[in-house]
Amino acid sequence: MKRIPASFLPPIALDAASGTPMYDQLSEWFRRAIIDGHLRAGQRVPSTRNLARELKISRVPVLSAYEQLFAEGYLETFVGAGTCVARAIPGQALKSAAAAGRAKSEQIVAPKGPRRISERVDTLRTAPQTWADTQGAFRVGVPALDHFPITTWSKLVNRHSRKPPMEQMLYGTPMGYLPLREAIAEYLGTVRAVRCDAEQILITTGSQQGLQICANVLLDTHAPVWIEDPGYPGARQACKTIGAELIPVPVDEEGLNVTEGIRLCSNAQAAYITPSHQFPLGCTMSAARRLQLLSWAVRAGAWIIEDDYDSEYRFGGRPIASLQGMDTDDRVIYVGTFSKVMFPSVRIGYVVIPKDLVAAFGRVRDAFDTFSSMLYQVVLTDFIREGHFARHIKRMRTLYAERRAALLDAIGRHASGKLEPIGTDAGMQLTALLAPGVDDVAMSMAAAKVGVSARPLSISYANRPARGGLILGYSNVNVHEIRESMRKLATCL
Repeated sequence: MKRIPASFLPPIALDAASGTPMYDQLSEWFRRAIIDGHLRAGQRVPSTRNLARELKISRVPVLSAYEQLFAEGYLETFVGAGTCVARAIPGQALKSAAAAGRAKSEQIVAPKGPRRISERVDTLRTAPQTWADTQGAFRVGVPALDHFPITTWSKLVNRHSRKPPMEQMLYGTPMGYLPLREAIAEYLGTVRAVRCDAEQILITTGSQQGLQICANVLLDTHAPVWIEDPGYPGARQACKTIGAELIPVPVDEEGLNVTEGIRLCSNAQAAYITPSHQFPLGCTMSAARRLQLLSWAVRAGAWIIEDDYDSEYRFGGRPIASLQGMDTDDRVIYVGTFSKVMFPSVRIGYVVIPKDLVAAFGRVRDAFDTFSSMLYQVVLTDFIREGHFARHIKRMRTLYAERRAALLDAIGRHASGKLEPIGTDAGMQLTALLAPGVDDVAMSMAAAKVGVSARPLSISYANRPARGGLILGYSNVNVHEIRESMRKLATCL
């Protein structure tokens, strides 16, 4: 078998005042460590000379203990590797140890009742999501990883990881790496019409953490907050974790129905919206609704959390300008992420904060996990500054438009009359309504059995909708896979 290299031993405790001889204590410690799995088969152990020096004892008891362990079959010698844990431990010893472990476990667990956790966890329970376990078509939120310029990215990673300066190896600031914040501020101002400077940018580990920080800064426990209905489940969870009261506000073809929101709860403390490309219906919030929402926020003293998760991908023209750019009273907090435009494990997002809230957001960010990975922040800065980011978005916009068209064509060919696509010509996914009365959760589970991920629309609603649907991501699958997967999905329909 392959030998395991030497590693640190667990602490060895010896009692010089005990009546048990030192060599017996030492041999018993090694037996227990081997049987319990703390020392693995083939793992090197220290030489008798080194162990005696480390324990500050005579070498004689160490020699005696090792001789006993050799005789019992717990240790053996490998050529060129010295003394190691035996590859085959005496079976009876393992059986006895396992039986003793079970008895001890039963003795500890039996008298105890349920283990207590916070009531907050119960609010985050979700049904088993078989569609999330299925990779490939039509998984939502996954970009075209095979088209990401990984060679360029790897060169930048190598550039900065080969010999990083000392300041990049130390703790970073909670707000994030300043050059990256400057690059993001410049990008947002040019492409999204966001009004900000680098000091207002907070780097996060993704948009979900951004939403969590927003909830902690802006909302009190039991505070009412408007949530789009249907809407992004992650936003609901971020608000639930701090005990906010969710006010589901219906969404129509113009976006969040502000008039209905005011009727339901005019004094809400905040509103969460996805105005550029509503998730999951895909509509764009109209200018009239945007102005109405901003006016309400000023009157109510409320905050608006604008989640701009994939606005880079609009195929019928230029991306829609941000709501934050229209805000003249600093009521909008803008949340974005690089997970959708690059790759999910990059774990870098950002929040644009009104200047008077910067200190508060910084304190909460510091309490969460201090700061994001410095290496990827530095690499991403160069990726943006050197033009790779803009070129990648341009290529993906063309690619996703082609894949969206292929999906619409496949629906027309294989599921005409069974799926009704809705939403604007944008994003990385589309929603298709099912016929009235069809259970979209059951349909999604059936699709998973044939290897197709189809997220049910109903889980995005606060209550069961009158008509279900499927949310289909197309960004991570090629045209051939789209056609073949839609054919499989049609068999379920």
